Amino acid sequence: MLVDSTFFGKRDTQQWGVVVFRDSLEKEDLWWKFINEEKLCYYREGYDYLVSIGYEILSTTCDGFPGLVNVFINHPAQFCHFHQKQIMRRYVTKNPRLIAGIELKEVVEMLGEIPSDEFKIYLQAYINYHKDFLNEKTIDPITKKSSFTHRRIRSAIKSLLTNFDNLFTYEKYPKLIIPTTTNSLESHFSHIKDISRIHRGLKRKMKEKLVETILLNSSIAKDSY
Repeated sequence: MLVDSTFFGKRDTQQWGVVVFRDSLEKEDLWWKFINEEKLCYYREGYDYLVSIGYEILSTTCDGFPGLVNVFINHPAQFCHFHQKQIMRRYVTKNPRLIAGIELKEVVEMLGEIPSDEFKIYLQAYINYHKDFLNEKTIDPITKKSSFTHRRIRSAIKSLLTNFDNLFTYEKYPKLIIPTTTNSLESHFSHIKDISRIHRGLKRKMKEKLVETILLNSSIAKDSY
């Protein structure tokens, strides 16, 4: 199963979105809900609903929304590789200038290309090599307090270490053929947004009906939730 949310409108206006649970094998929408903001309770609601009507969830691939992986603790949960790489880009940028940033980007690009044990070796080697750089501190001339100089790179590494186990869930359950990304769902969202742009003048209620029609057309259960 793939789970994610997508949003319509601009953040400085009345942004709204939809959270979708999708069968990654059958390419079917299982459950969705229109929302004003992303919250864990909506994912729990979707999960509880599917379980209550008899679905057996073999695995879930999700993004990095805080605490989301813990919603699916009753079965294997895979952290999306694409979203992890997006997190890294936010910290070290797409084109880092510092050598440490460039080399960290190269390590992250190997995610999904090599086994977890090899990836861990490369990551630890990177941390060991740049240890002094990563531990550099800057003293505030006014408060005299010190803080790490390269906080963004340190945060990027912390993100990798925190998510490490869930980044390689697919290795632990090879028979399940767990998707390592939510790209299939992201493509579905892109299709929905392409169609909604054609009708950009619609008010929210009408646009929700349009989105729901598209979701229903990719669902075995012709019903809304």
